[in-house]
Amino acid sequence: MIDHRNSPGLTEEQTHAAGLPPGAGQGLFEAPTSTCSHCQAIVVLNPNRLRDRSYCSKCDRYLCDNCGAVYGLTRECRSIFKQLDEAQEAGEKQSSNLLLLTRSGG
Repeated sequence: MIDHRNSPGLTEEQTHAAGLPPGAGQGLFEAPTSTCSHCQAIVVLNPNRLRDRSYCSKCDRYLCDNCGAVYGLTRECRSIFKQLDEAQEAGEKQSSNLLLLTRSGG
């Protein structure tokens, strides 16, 4: 929900730059949202959208347009959970490497 009933609101240029549907910057605007499974961006589901929303069949979730474009090229699921697991594993590996260097006097 975007409530501009007590403010001058946004121009159409500002509304467009923010990725919102036309008219969303004036008065009261309500629309359903979805969260991208790969980057956690909140996407306003534009009721006037004609093209299909990107969908990752591997994590069974909808994607924002940016992640949908990457998925369309790579067909690789980069869900936020997978990215967090990889970051944690890399941090643990780096931590154990530093521990080995410290113990060996390096």
